[in-house]
Amino acid sequence: MSEKLNIKISIADRVYPLTIEDTQEEALRTASKKIDAMIKQFEQSYAVRDKQDVLAMCALQFAAQTEQKKLDTSEEQQNALKRLQSLDLKLSELLSK
Repeated sequence: MSEKLNIKISIADRVYPLTIEDTQEEALRTASKKIDAMIKQFEQSYAVRDKQDVLAMCALQFAAQTEQKKLDTSEEQQNALKRLQSLDLKLSELLSK
């Protein structure tokens, strides 16, 4: 059974105390670093007046990436299914001879 950890994650210069499973720690710390890197990139690239605007753009960016991965995965699965159906048809033809 996983052990509970109390950690502090910093996002946009704010500290958030969390109680998590020990198996989640690495992923949460990596995600926090990615968010902070994206915040820095947005602040350098655009005239941003408010952290909330930057955080909203980060949320949109991550959500868009997640949705794109779903679409890509779905397309890959459909292509794999078509290839498998084609192979099944060819095998059926060979076995029926």
